[in-house]
Amino acid sequence: MKKQVIVIHGGTTFDTYEEYISYLKNREINIEKLKTPKGWKNSLEKELGADFEVFAPQMPDKTNARYEEWKIWFEKIIPFLNTEVILVGHSLGGIFLAKYLSLNLWPRKIKAVLLVAAPFDRTKNMESLSDFALPASLKKFAEQAGKIYLFQSQDDPSVPFAQADKYKKVLPNSEVIAFTDRQHFDQESFPELVELIKNI
Repeated sequence: MKKQVIVIHGGTTFDTYEEYISYLKNREINIEKLKTPKGWKNSLEKELGADFEVFAPQMPDKTNARYEEWKIWFEKIIPFLNTEVILVGHSLGGIFLAKYLSLNLWPRKIKAVLLVAAPFDRTKNMESLSDFALPASLKKFAEQAGKIYLFQSQDDPSVPFAQADKYKKVLPNSEVIAFTDRQHFDQESFPELVELIKNI
């Protein structure tokens, strides 16, 4: 039986529709990002090898994400998963996994959860977390997530490094994997994550 990895991508969310429209009007386009994606999420299965299968669902409306919509779509995938799955959440996908596993019981054993540049709470320089904001307690997340790894880079322009420290404070058994030069982990390859998954 192949080892399963689920990757939940990032996105943006807004408190109001007006804020979303303003974002669309004022957002500058990076023409390189409109080309066929070449990020690490797209090459992960190939780099992990034949022993793994990777699922990377496209969550509903990632540009104006809503937690309840993502929850509905995510739960459609769960029946197809084996025991000891590895969950990976990047950015908004990371806080989604932390919130979901804090509020819901997973039906099988989780081997590990890897949060990559995941926001913990909103700071004045960050985008809204809207209904993705974490609940008061992450106890249920800690109890059922298996091993928790927190990937964060000190030069991340979107999610400050201190956000990983906040997770670590409430998840003392988690492991922080720190970088100095990965920004928001939008690179084409992610060898450290591949190696970690292989060794879990």
